[in-house]
Amino acid sequence: MNIGFIGLGRMGSGMAGRLLAAGHAVTVFNRSSGKAAALQAAGAKVVDSLSGMAGAEVVFSMLSDDRAVEDIVLGESGLLQQLAPGSVHVSCSTISVDCARRLASAHASKQQHFLSAPVFGRPDAAAAGRLFLVVAGPAEQITALQPLFDVLGQKTFVMGEAAESANLVKLSGNFLLASVIESLGEAMALVEKGGVDRRQYLEMLVSSIFDVPVYRNYGAMVAERRFDPAGFAARLGQKDMRLVLAAADELAVPLPFASILRDRFLELAAAGKDQLDWSAIGSLAARHAAGKDDAAT
Repeated sequence: MNIGFIGLGRMGSGMAGRLLAAGHAVTVFNRSSGKAAALQAAGAKVVDSLSGMAGAEVVFSMLSDDRAVEDIVLGESGLLQQLAPGSVHVSCSTISVDCARRLASAHASKQQHFLSAPVFGRPDAAAAGRLFLVVAGPAEQITALQPLFDVLGQKTFVMGEAAESANLVKLSGNFLLASVIESLGEAMALVEKGGVDRRQYLEMLVSSIFDVPVYRNYGAMVAERRFDPAGFAARLGQKDMRLVLAAADELAVPLPFASILRDRFLELAAAGKDQLDWSAIGSLAARHAAGKDDAAT
C-alpha cells in the first residue's frame, strides 16, 4: 500500500519504521528533516512538503497537539488540499475531542475519510509493534486498514463511528496513567519517610497486589528517579490533563483528580522541568515531604 507518514518523533519514527518493514511504500514528512535520515536509509521516500503526500492512499499523522495537527491538515497547502477523494487520514495524535470533530468534518467536505487512532504505549512499544490502538471512524475504513493496525500494534479497540470517541477514550486513559504515577509517588514518599526503601517497597507491590505493567514500568521510573530522556514529556502530560478537563467540562463530569494532576504538571513547568518524562510528577511528593520546594531533578 502507498502510505504517507507525518511526524517523526520517537513514536512516529517507530511506527513508520514498522510500516516500512512490512513491505509498504512509505513516504515521510517531518518539519525537522534530519529526523527522517534513518527511515530514508531503510527505504522510505522523504519529502519536504505536504504536496508529496498527494498520491498516498492513507496518511498517518503522529503530532504533538491540536495546533500541530490543524496546521498540517487545515493550513495553506495542508493535507486537506493534497489528498485525493477517497483517501484516508489516520490521526494517531492525542488531541482534543473538539479537534477530532473538526478534522472529521473538514475531511468529509473533501470526500476524504478520517479515522482517529490514538495509541497507548511508549517509543519502545512503537518500534516493536506492541502498541494498543484505540480507533474510531467509518467502520468500512477501519476494516480496510486493520492489516496496517495489526502491523503497528498488538490489539485494536474500535470505539464506534464518531472519530472523537477514540480521543475521549485516549484522554481518559492518560488521566488514569497519570493518576497511577501520582499515587505511586505519594505512597513511596510515605513509606520512605517512615524508613522503608522505596525500591524494596515497589518490589513488594509488583510481586503481589499490583503485578501489572503500568506499576512495574512507571514504578521503576519513579523509584529510580529515571526521568531523562523522556519517553513522554511532562509538557505533553500537562496538555493532556488540560484536554481531559475540557472534555469533562463539555460533558458536565466533575474530575477533581484531573485538576490536581494538571497542577502537578504545572509545578514541573514552573520549575523549567517539563522536558522530563511525565513520570517525574511521581517524585514531587517525596521532595515536599523532605522540605524541598524545587521540582524533580
